[in-house]
Amino acid sequence: MLPLPEVHELLAKGTDKIEQSVSATEEKLSSIREEMESLKVDLYARFGKTSEARTPSGPKHVQLGAVDAEQRYKIKKEDHPPPNQSVPSKVVISFGHGDPENPYNWSTGRKIFVFSVGIVSVVNSTLGSSLPSGAIDYLAEYFHVTSQAQLVLPISLFLVGYVFGPIVFAPLSESYGRRIIMVVTFVFFTIFTMACALAPNWPFFLVFRLLCGITASSAIAVIGGLCADLYNDPIIRGRAMAFFMALAPIISGFISVVSWRWTFWIGLIIAGISLAFLFFMPETYGPTILQRRAERMRKETGNPNIFAPIELEKKGARQMMTITLTRPIRMILFEAIVLFTCIYVSIAYAIFYLFFQAYPLIFEGTYGFNTGTAGLAFLAIAVGAFLSVAIFMYWDSVLVRAKKTDAPWTLIEEYRRLPLACLGGPLYVISLLWLGWSSNVKVHWIVPILSGIPFGIGFMLIFMALLNYVTDAYEIFAASAMAATSACRSIFGAVLPIAAKPMYKSLGIAWASSLLAFLSLGMSIIPFVFIKYGDRIRSNSKFCQELRERQRQYEEEQERELGDSVASSSPEQKADGTESTRHGCVDAV
Repeated sequence: MLPLPEVHELLAKGTDKIEQSVSATEEKLSSIREEMESLKVDLYARFGKTSEARTPSGPKHVQLGAVDAEQRYKIKKEDHPPPNQSVPSKVVISFGHGDPENPYNWSTGRKIFVFSVGIVSVVNSTLGSSLPSGAIDYLAEYFHVTSQAQLVLPISLFLVGYVFGPIVFAPLSESYGRRIIMVVTFVFFTIFTMACALAPNWPFFLVFRLLCGITASSAIAVIGGLCADLYNDPIIRGRAMAFFMALAPIISGFISVVSWRWTFWIGLIIAGISLAFLFFMPETYGPTILQRRAERMRKETGNPNIFAPIELEKKGARQMMTITLTRPIRMILFEAIVLFTCIYVSIAYAIFYLFFQAYPLIFEGTYGFNTGTAGLAFLAIAVGAFLSVAIFMYWDSVLVRAKKTDAPWTLIEEYRRLPLACLGGPLYVISLLWLGWSSNVKVHWIVPILSGIPFGIGFMLIFMALLNYVTDAYEIFAASAMAATSACRSIFGAVLPIAAKPMYKSLGIAWASSLLAFLSLGMSIIPFVFIKYGDRIRSNSKFCQELRERQRQYEEEQERELGDSVASSSPEQKADGTESTRHGCVDAV
């Protein structure tokens, strides 16, 4: 029989071996469980690829990258740990290569449907903005309004709504998705359009017009992001907007002869038909699609630690008020490109809406047209808009050919878009002088009508060139930059037409149009200045600096992650991870 001390020693050694074996088994089981959980997630997502980077304490929090310039990063950096820190047990999903849920990979037919629905919503917005232009005299008679300043309000108040809408709806669409914002606001737009047709008195009518403008502005604010979700093609959008801007006064002029209310009934019918298609529009915003996928995967797998990149951004009133909603205003105040683009497009936009007041004075007052026939004068502007599309496509083909030959000028950002504005600006000036000095009873009415052709060309070229230039310059911040330009031009479009009739009556048609031409001439130098100094301006821009820095950090991070995964990933998997992480980083901001 062994002595008691030796027995204790043997028991202790045996216990240690058992504990070591149990510990090793638990580690293996834990590793197997992790692998099984990861496999379950991958199998469920099928095309969705998890993006993980191992650290000593678990999967690393995906760096969201490209956050807002300075202020947003400072306020929220405690919610986004630096790359050398970790958030345990986080699995961040993203789009894989060829993922059918990624809008970039949708079929051509589906893209055309979504884009067409977006265009239809913009058409309703632009149609609604100018719908009362041919019904003003009938509205004045029905509601007993004699003040010329008040008769401008149906259009001006609609444009006031355009001021507030984009500042709210564009950032919200970047947080909650495009579809929910577009559908909800369009439902209310349809309701308020019906309310305009049923308005019992003038004050109620004006209030409903303001509410129509606010809800209609959602389409203008979101359509740019919708296109970016699918592809970037401004040609069809510009063609449709210009055509229906010209079509609205025609509908208004002829229908108002029957009843001014029928002007809005027609608008309501068009809105109702459009709403039916809008309900079938799928979500296009990548981060929101990933968020819904993560929610579905958490429910199906029981793993509460599966996240989409957008879910890792803390949302709240502080974030919304201090960052998201103030970004367009900060861009106007501190970004020279945004500021001067806002000024130029605002003047051009205001002159366009001023014409809704000036054309009746010219063609009804000078040439004796009736209200419906006077509305036909806007068709020349639509013709010019279509011609501008042809010019845009020609310039695009020139750019493509030059890139193939590695022409040095194609590497300069400003030369891609701004030459179109350099052509559009002088055409805009010429059209205004043409209209002013040809509007005379001694001159045939077709001559001033034809001035609408260079007007339409110039108007569309200015918009297509400058707004695309802003989009190229600010990339992920483009929605906020577009919201800034939309708000500014809506202010000008609401205020300047109030002065239209007094200005034309006091100065006369010739000199009033000349005054607008001289103002446009001063603005037309802006794209030339951008071409010469644009690169220097962008290099001093805090937003552009932040974009470049985030892009550099993102590329370095991708190279590190790609290098770390060489041993465990196939070439196809590495390509998938690289693409999907890029999508998540850019779209989550």
